[in-house]
Amino acid sequence: MKYLHIKLEELLNERGLSKKKVCSALDIERTNFNRYYRDEFQRIDANLLLKLCEYFDCEVGDLFEIREK
Repeated sequence: MKYLHIKLEELLNERGLSKKKVCSALDIERTNFNRYYRDEFQRIDANLLLKLCEYFDCEVGDLFEIREK
């Protein structure tokens, strides 16, 4: 079965960022961010998607990949 992976762990590691710093900068609750970080989401808010793209200076397609479970 396939699932949508959001590359938050990879982006944080590449840039040497902490979850706390990103959550503060984007005004996101840590519990919500952790759900995305662990791929435990069913849908993603468009405003959050925009914030992530602006923060990481990337396109929507750069944030996601399809993986096999």
